[in-house]
Amino acid sequence: MNIYSTAHKSLMTRRSPFMMTILPRQHLQCTIDRRCLSTTSRPGPAAAEPPNVTIYSGTSRPRPYHLKHPPPALKRDLPRLQKTWPAILAFAVIGVAGWTAFLTFVTNQEKISSSVVQQIMRELREDEELRAVLGDAIRMQGEWWLNGDPRIIGSISTMQGNIDVSFRVKGSKGAGTVYFTSIRREKGVPFEILRFKVITDDGSIISKVKDVTR
Repeated sequence: MNIYSTAHKSLMTRRSPFMMTILPRQHLQCTIDRRCLSTTSRPGPAAAEPPNVTIYSGTSRPRPYHLKHPPPALKRDLPRLQKTWPAILAFAVIGVAGWTAFLTFVTNQEKISSSVVQQIMRELREDEELRAVLGDAIRMQGEWWLNGDPRIIGSISTMQGNIDVSFRVKGSKGAGTVYFTSIRREKGVPFEILRFKVITDDGSIISKVKDVTR
């Protein structure tokens, strides 16, 4: 007998306070099964059903357009296009009328503030015969559609030597219309008065012909 086997045998049979008792393998296996393992196995999860897979031999053919987009159930005629030329014509007429009124107003304001009209009014206020007919405070008569400003009819072109205007005047006794015409025959010479008179509303004619230079 070998010395190592003898020593091993003595250690296995000899009790020591520092050594554990070695149990048989069969007894140890039974103890582990009782303490840690269950005698019956737990049921596993239920197996999922396999997906339904369809396999095609080739690519799908697109459906016709009318199948994807069916026509409406009720067919209606297209709405008639409204005529736009009446509206365009109306806007054009309004635009032309507005532009004409604006030009008339601006031109009239230039005539009122011109030196020719101011000199004519000065001559009328100083005329004793006219004051006897129209009264005092002789002034130009305004129009409501010109916001109270008088209307000067005619043209004033001092550069071309032609002045021909008419406008309404009124005083404390009556009213009338002034007519004034003057020309310059040559450049550098004074204007020559051809017509300067006032026709009152009652038919009286007051002629006043004097040289009026600019």
